[in-house]
Amino acid sequence: MLKPAGWPEAERAARESYGRLVAYLAWQWRDLAAAEDALGEALLSALTHWPQTGVPASPDAWLLTAARRQLLMQHRHERLAQSPEVQALLDAEPTAPEAPALPDRRLELLFTCAHPALASAMHAPLMLQAVLGLDARSIARAFLVSPSAMAQRLVRAKARIREAGLRLQTPEASELPARLAAVLEGIYGAYTIGSDLASPAPEAEPELRDEALFLARLVAQLQGSAEALGLKALLLYCQARRPAQFNAHGDFVPLTEQDTALWDQALMHEAENCLWQAARQRTPGPMQLEAAIQSAHCHRAYTGQTPWGQIAQLYGALVAYHPSVGAQIGFAVALAESGEVQRGLDALGALAAETVTSHQPYWVATAHLQRLAGQVEAADAALQRALGLTADERVRRFLSASARR
Repeated sequence: MLKPAGWPEAERAARESYGRLVAYLAWQWRDLAAAEDALGEALLSALTHWPQTGVPASPDAWLLTAARRQLLMQHRHERLAQSPEVQALLDAEPTAPEAPALPDRRLELLFTCAHPALASAMHAPLMLQAVLGLDARSIARAFLVSPSAMAQRLVRAKARIREAGLRLQTPEASELPARLAAVLEGIYGAYTIGSDLASPAPEAEPELRDEALFLARLVAQLQGSAEALGLKALLLYCQARRPAQFNAHGDFVPLTEQDTALWDQALMHEAENCLWQAARQRTPGPMQLEAAIQSAHCHRAYTGQTPWGQIAQLYGALVAYHPSVGAQIGFAVALAESGEVQRGLDALGALAAETVTSHQPYWVATAHLQRLAGQVEAADAALQRALGLTADERVRRFLSASARR
């Protein structure tokens, strides 16, 4: 179906408003599922009307008004709609929430999604959908599960929130350590999805990366723990290198071949300061290790060399802390680059086949290590698998050129 003129502008404005307004409505109504449903209807109405009438001066206010109207309709015949508290909300003038208050409410929703009454495996996925507005398919790719399985898990998690009557409020100080790790994982997941070039999601745009970095800064400022500072440093390192990810012709440039003169020195210095602040607390964790790995990569800007031996050691420690698929692939590549090619291949071979069958970075790494080992035919086959799993045309061109070479 052809999209009407003005659709991209309407779609962008609606997407940018989604996460903020879900947090605001859920905070008011204490019902995450109802807030999402109402805002979904409001967004559908916006995408129908805005291309014809133009994006309103205050998209947040427009969507908030429509969502509140939808909530009133949903509760018209329920006892909740007759309570004084709800009537006060509905009778109030429907204006957009003030911007300064929104980040705190989104942070409250992030911590609510990390409630111990919910399955720990669902904390980060729930944050990605409820707070940042990502769809189940994009979240499923990040967690290496099927979209249908992730959708079912999200539905069950929201039902659990409703059934348990979980309140949307920041935890007590004694509860923060247990919830903070999940919040950091959710923010990191958002940045990763926003940066995914293998299978870019509709959300893989600068707005999502910027939002994740904003939340990382906010958590580090409000919490100040070593891991919160580690996440902030990690995202700053990644963001600093983005200007060199594509050349002047729009071709993809891998990290090891990037022009370090294009890296953002100010962001790199800020990241280094954050990492040192974290290290002084002497409470190591996975986010700090990830940041330290990126710091080591950035040292090439000053020495001209990538310290692969150090990176392999850091990855080894990271795998011991948090043996994620990404960490294990990174460990294998670092081992190979530091001279232990067969050990790297063994590390890749130890990964569960069902986990990496459709994981593009695994096949890129496998092809690279097999080529280093002189296994040319196997490397070509792995590279073809990687090509089949790559959606971004810029990356496909790079991999195709690698195959020809």
